[in-house]
Amino acid sequence: MSKIEDFLTAKQEQALIETIKISEKNTSGEIRVHIEKSTEKSSMDRALEVFYLLEMDKTELRNGILIYVAVESKKIAIIGDEGINNLVPKNFWDEELAMLISYFKESNFTEGLQLVIIEIGKKLKQFFPYQKNDSNELSDEISKG
Repeated sequence: MSKIEDFLTAKQEQALIETIKISEKNTSGEIRVHIEKSTEKSSMDRALEVFYLLEMDKTELRNGILIYVAVESKKIAIIGDEGINNLVPKNFWDEELAMLISYFKESNFTEGLQLVIIEIGKKLKQFFPYQKNDSNELSDEISKG
């Protein structure tokens, strides 16, 4: 797989954006997906860097979640902001990460991302339930690096 465009078609990207919108109806948490070609850094280090580049730490409740994917490097990470991390167990995202890895191994990228996005919304509901006055603080668009 040589290009980010080969990883997701425009239609698949739109499906992911719709999944984010649906998932965010469960939670006030803000979910983003970032896809880039490669990184030399560890998946967590690069995900954290992207998290701050996308200003995901600027949400009112500090409840942003980033799903990071480096296509060629085959690196993925899921990180949450401090508002989430202060409330959840240290291994909170392990199940979702394992699910994502299993789908990616089968080249089911879109399906894996969609399932994980839905699961994240469900899990966050108990800590950050959707509020009727909730505003979408972060873009639902897939960012690319």
